[in-house]
Amino acid sequence: MKKNTSSKTITGKEYEKTATRVSWVSIIGNSALSLIKLLAGIIAHSGAMISDAVHSASDVFSTIIVMIGVKISARDADEDHPYGHERFECVAAILLSAVLAVTGLMIGRSAVLSIIERETSDITVPGLPALIAAAVSIICKEAMYWYTRHYALLLDSGALMASAWHHRSDALSSIGALIGIAGARMGYPVLEPIASLVICIFILKAAIDIFRDAMRRMVDRSSDSATEESIRRCVLSQDNVLGIDLLQTREFGSRIYVDLEITADADLTLRESHRIAENVHDAIEKNFPKVKHVMIHVNPGECDKTDTVKN
Repeated sequence: MKKNTSSKTITGKEYEKTATRVSWVSIIGNSALSLIKLLAGIIAHSGAMISDAVHSASDVFSTIIVMIGVKISARDADEDHPYGHERFECVAAILLSAVLAVTGLMIGRSAVLSIIERETSDITVPGLPALIAAAVSIICKEAMYWYTRHYALLLDSGALMASAWHHRSDALSSIGALIGIAGARMGYPVLEPIASLVICIFILKAAIDIFRDAMRRMVDRSSDSATEESIRRCVLSQDNVLGIDLLQTREFGSRIYVDLEITADADLTLRESHRIAENVHDAIEKNFPKVKHVMIHVNPGECDKTDTVKN
């Protein structure tokens, strides 16, 4: 028996609407922070703060990618994509990781050149506005991280989670900038470009983590063992299910596909076997909202057969 379901804890339209609202909050917040940090960096002669401003500006572009990916992934299945469009969100996350990586490398290159080409004594000591802007950025970006992370978990959205880590990486880079600027003002100006190198490392790490998570969702990896065991127990708890001959799962974007072979009494009619399969399907769908597609095959067995689980 094969069934396709489109039921979600949050419907496609609600999913898109919520993700879009979160993305607009990110765009507005990042635009404002980027402008504040850029002006503070220019006024206070802080390369680290200007680098941090570039990072925030890249977040705006990245959030636009997230919005496009979420909008496409929320579409219903169609003739060309009968299994849905969830993987487009993974594509958005991969693009996001590439933007992060390029941004980090550019910032790192600028910092290295700044250290190599100038004497430590010639490095301009940043002013107080840069220090204040860094502190404000840390508070705002950490708040944006928790806000976006909340909805990423609620929607089980890889792209939104990538956007959340974008905010966290920006908060961490602002901490690096704060340390560098404070150190420079205390008489160690070389710490300021070194802080930009720290920013580079944070950004590159975030890019790698986002890329790995997106690829994991793209390659039909099985669900974790705890989820599979929970599905197994759910199936075996259903009436007239004698055993499980096969249980396979695969992740499709943020959704799960399940293939099952169950054992039922060989003397049952086709209609009765079908009803058992329907009950198993409905139980999985009810208890595991992330499951989008269930395929069940019923194998004949003896009614007094001891329940066994095979892989």
